[in-house]
Amino acid sequence: MNHLFHSAARAAAAVIFCSNRMHAAAAVLAGAIALSLAGCENSTAPASAQSRASAASAPAATSASAPASGAQAGGDAYDVGKMDFKTPPAALSSERHTGAFAIGSALNMEAALKPLDPAPVKEIRLDTTHKIIEIAPGVKYSAWTFGDQVPGPAVRARVGDRIKFTMTNRSDEPMPGVRITSAPMMHSMDFHSAMVAPNDKYRSIAPGQTISFEFTLNYPGVFMYHCGTPMVLEHIASGMYGMMIVEPRGGYPTKADREYMVVQSEFYTRLDPDKRKIDGAPLYVLDGERVRTKSPTYTVFNGRYNGMVDKPLQAKPGERVRLFVMNVGPSNTSSFHVVGTIFDRVWIDGNPDNQFRGMQTVLLGSSGGAIVEFIIPEAGNYAMVDHHFANASQGAIGIIAAGAAPGSDTEHHNIPATAAPTDPAAMKAKLAFESKCLACHSIAGGDKVGPDLYGVTKRHDNAWLTRWLKSPEQMLQSDPTAKVLLEKWKLPMPNQGLSDEEIKQYLAYFKWADQNLQPQGKSQPQPSAPGTSRPPGQTPSGSATTSMTGPGQATSAMGGMPMPGGTPSGTAGMPSPIPNPGGMGQPR
Repeated sequence: MNHLFHSAARAAAAVIFCSNRMHAAAAVLAGAIALSLAGCENSTAPASAQSRASAASAPAATSASAPASGAQAGGDAYDVGKMDFKTPPAALSSERHTGAFAIGSALNMEAALKPLDPAPVKEIRLDTTHKIIEIAPGVKYSAWTFGDQVPGPAVRARVGDRIKFTMTNRSDEPMPGVRITSAPMMHSMDFHSAMVAPNDKYRSIAPGQTISFEFTLNYPGVFMYHCGTPMVLEHIASGMYGMMIVEPRGGYPTKADREYMVVQSEFYTRLDPDKRKIDGAPLYVLDGERVRTKSPTYTVFNGRYNGMVDKPLQAKPGERVRLFVMNVGPSNTSSFHVVGTIFDRVWIDGNPDNQFRGMQTVLLGSSGGAIVEFIIPEAGNYAMVDHHFANASQGAIGIIAAGAAPGSDTEHHNIPATAAPTDPAAMKAKLAFESKCLACHSIAGGDKVGPDLYGVTKRHDNAWLTRWLKSPEQMLQSDPTAKVLLEKWKLPMPNQGLSDEEIKQYLAYFKWADQNLQPQGKSQPQPSAPGTSRPPGQTPSGSATTSMTGPGQATSAMGGMPMPGGTPSGTAGMPSPIPNPGGMGQPR
């Protein structure tokens, strides 16, 4: 306690020396309150919890050119007496806009963010549309959008800027090249960054109507925007959301080399009951039952399953990367994590005054946002994941490519080996393969620790493969082919203790892959011929302890088993729902 008192006294003295008397008095009062609270909690709170609380309350380190939002010269940045709450009534008209769906210099259409537009008044247009989007390879989904994309364009502004917003409901317009969309309906816009009367500014408008309103940004942060028309749950789940970044009036306290937007969201899909198709592919629509029970089929970054695995974010060793992260839900939480680094700074809700240092993971509820900064320590591929791994296995994965050596491979978290076979025996073996073998092998994804197993049934007959899977250690002593494989790959395959039935299932899976996969590249999962894999709308049940509800939900392997194989390669394909392996152990 004596130590706390002297620390508080020294802090108060420093404040008095550096500030005028009025501000010093306020600081001393705040310090006294904090000291009192610390004294009350000292007997029960662990030291680590106290240090985290101190980090949360302490403002970010500042520079002369970029003070933190709450540490600006001129007083309290959150003085409500200086905030602008004056907004004219929203204007509603029947004037239909027919130009671009998204207009404004403050808009960002891609993950890589543009610098802040310095103009103090920002005019933006985000029209609503109904269109078909592709949320995974071959998965066409009937979506509702802002600005004709999912997520909607990111808006970038700063505290004090005036936002002049316009939106036309164009849900009744046919999209070019698209024959099937949802029926036109009412839509609206809800900006979490605004302080306005919702009944005026956020009212729903009919197809063909246009609404305009304006507001001033009073707080910094990473804010969600979304449609607020009932049922809000279904409008967000259909794609009507986006991010608004509001910088502190004086900018951020650090300088970043790269800035990216990462929006996590959930899709709840089912096959169209009318069995309609888009360019030969089945149409998927919103599953009302799933969305009400929080059982998504996809959880994704920036609107697409494994989209930032296929197109990684770019960085270089030694660079400071700043990610603007938001979980729009609509219903589940996110534990955002970047494998291989530590968040040097985390600004909860995107406000530098809400700072944590040295964090491993950021927990974000629905509509929660944060800015995370970290250093790329060395050349490599750094995986971004939702550490709720059931979500990662549904597509909430991305890669930051930072100069990894050519041919090096990132062990992607929970990315399945292939699409899920319709054959039950092959499906069981797929789950076992992903639990036991995926760390060492791919199927049409290239060699790893062991060989690529695509084409293995064409190089070895069933009798040889059965003996190999049953007793690899005996084969290595007597079989010439097995000895050649050991000489090449160096690591012997451990005996997995497979039963005769399990071996038959493995053979069924390998045969299914050799007959039905259609490789085009090296990333996984590989696509298969139409009709040979399970559609995402079909969800097998998991074990008694885990219900797997979406694509790619088997745990990625931590062990492996080098096996005989070949070298062909493949491409990313349609994900599939995968149940829990249920009792299949991992090798040591």
